[in-house]
Amino acid sequence: MKSLLIVDDQPGIRLLLSEVFSKEGLETRLASNGVEALNLVGERKPDCVLLDMKMPGMDGIEVLKRIKQKNPYIPVFMMTAYGETELTEQATQHGAEQYFTKPFNIYEVRDAVMKVIASRK
Repeated sequence: MKSLLIVDDQPGIRLLLSEVFSKEGLETRLASNGVEALNLVGERKPDCVLLDMKMPGMDGIEVLKRIKQKNPYIPVFMMTAYGETELTEQATQHGAEQYFTKPFNIYEVRDAVMKVIASRK
């Protein structure tokens, strides 16, 4: 079964994304911060990661860098608040697949993630 790691400090967003992707047949794992996310990436390599840009403690850019150090082939999608263009540029430089601006269109997120997961062997 393909898996998706969802990393966001807001419980409502984690729950919404988990429900959407579970209905698509993915195993979803949830993390509320960067440390949890990195532990999960180390334990069970997810097929894809949805990662919030702004979290307390370790921010999304640092988590992205560390995920890519562990496994450069894991696709990572970033989620960001409107207007964080400097951060989105950094995310792209560090290997993010794409970023979504909150509030995002859940169908666009679903379609982009599912397309990348379907292309992975």
